[in-house]
Amino acid sequence: MKAVLKNVSTSPECSFTVRRDIGEKMRNNWHYHPELELLYIKKSSGTWLIGDYIGPFASGDVVLIGANLPHSFRHEETFVCEQKDVSGEAVVALFKQDITPMLTALPEMRKLTHLLSLSRLGLKVEAPTATKVARMMEELPDQSPGSRLLSLLQILFLIADSGNYRLLSTQSIPASTGHHENERLKAVMEYTLTHFKNKVSLEEVAAIMHMTSTSFCRYFKIQKGITYVRFITELRIGHACNLLIESDASISEICYECGYNTLSHFINMFKLITGKTPMEYKKFHCRLDIR
Repeated sequence: MKAVLKNVSTSPECSFTVRRDIGEKMRNNWHYHPELELLYIKKSSGTWLIGDYIGPFASGDVVLIGANLPHSFRHEETFVCEQKDVSGEAVVALFKQDITPMLTALPEMRKLTHLLSLSRLGLKVEAPTATKVARMMEELPDQSPGSRLLSLLQILFLIADSGNYRLLSTQSIPASTGHHENERLKAVMEYTLTHFKNKVSLEEVAAIMHMTSTSFCRYFKIQKGITYVRFITELRIGHACNLLIESDASISEICYECGYNTLSHFINMFKLITGKTPMEYKKFHCRLDIR
């Protein structure tokens, strides 16, 4: 699965792009661009692929993606439909790493320069910094070009000074990879993302890599640092977390929606990954929304 180069256009009076994506405009494929991307998910949930990282995202998430780092976002269908009352929304800023070339040599820029360097792996901004960044990004699209530039720098400095972020990808993956084995591993990821809600046959997945089940499991563990079974479990539970927060579905309905056949097994797996039962998780996030 080769990443596609996406061209980003800017207006004559601006050195970088800020836009608000709503509904269908949030759809994208596996792509990359020379610009860094600061993204705030205002309303949506799904699964993101950033470099070799795969995991769930939800409303309120903020991520910084480095130049030429392949990525894509698979939004739940509810949020990319035409209905305005349920459509998702995201605010994105795309800018070059040398956005302030005359200032990079100054000592005050060291933390920011370090942050931009780390973005080659992709990083997720954690709470409470993410909440502050989200409020600032909400205002970006409506600001004048000069104010927008100052606000972007303030946001980046806020993230850099807080140190409140975690890296996502384990390596900086080149956008144009021709390695056949890497292509097949990406195909495995695509297959898993498409079928994880159903029963996944280890034999079928291994066949994509032209390996036996045993060889594939060993290879996947070496490449990703976790077992394939754990990987599917995290995808399913991540999807369950989104449903618990974003929908009114019952825990039993969510159990079957995420590919589990028995409620007891689902609850055990949910607690293994999150440290909470589904009901505890839902109540915890309801309290956060009230605050």
